[in-house]
Amino acid sequence: MGIVEIRTATEQDEPGVLAALTGLFAEDPGTRDPTISQDWPRVQGPSAVAAWRADGSRLVLAAADGDTVVGMLTGYLTEPSDYRPVRVAVLHSPYVQPGHRDARIGTRLVAAFRSLAREREADRMSVTAHAANTDAIRFYQRHGFAPRELELDRRS
Repeated sequence: MGIVEIRTATEQDEPGVLAALTGLFAEDPGTRDPTISQDWPRVQGPSAVAAWRADGSRLVLAAADGDTVVGMLTGYLTEPSDYRPVRVAVLHSPYVQPGHRDARIGTRLVAAFRSLAREREADRMSVTAHAANTDAIRFYQRHGFAPRELELDRRS
């Protein structure tokens, strides 16, 4: 493994970002949430990643080892509203390929996202994790995130 660069994803990074998104779906919602379509990355992913990169309120970061994307993070910025009068940077879909974990790449992705959130004058940052994904919850808590709400679910 070479020096991994954290950067805003380019058009050339899109296949690697999509591969990371596919890995995320297979590992996390694929094993924890039966209501999420496992076909989404294949069917909607290519157009979604391109649209995210083009959307000024979204952010797509790539962790690249040379020309190979080994991780990614997406996120978006919400504007203040009457309901929630603060700008929130929502961290979404972080993922690091299994062979590159334990190299602090996830930490670097979150730090880059935090830096960009501050540049865009976000008041808060938020992230959602599956309740059963205790590793992700611990990771986010190490980075200063704390529980704010809990969503409960059941079959109808």
